[in-house]
Amino acid sequence: MNIYVSNLSFNVIDEDLKAFFEEYGEVSSARVITDKYTGRSRGFGFVEMPDEEQAKKAITELDKGVVEGRAINVTEAKPREERSNAGGGGNRRSFAGSRSRY
Repeated sequence: MNIYVSNLSFNVIDEDLKAFFEEYGEVSSARVITDKYTGRSRGFGFVEMPDEEQAKKAITELDKGVVEGRAINVTEAKPREERSNAGGGGNRRSFAGSRSRY
């Protein structure tokens, strides 16, 4: 089961996140998401636990728990939605048919 953890302190690293959940069972992976430019934590992460029962117990017991002075939110992760490249933009301008004034 994939678990979403938010409102993490910016000091929490992957190993800390893994340790929080290992008390409830096996952890396949634990990752704090970081900004790709600065490398700083974005304040949330994901934990994968292979045993669904252990994962649900961890979610129940860790949700709203306080870590480094912050109440964390722990929920089952929702599948990522596909992003569409169609439409939107807004900054594209068509210059076809326009004339230069110079």
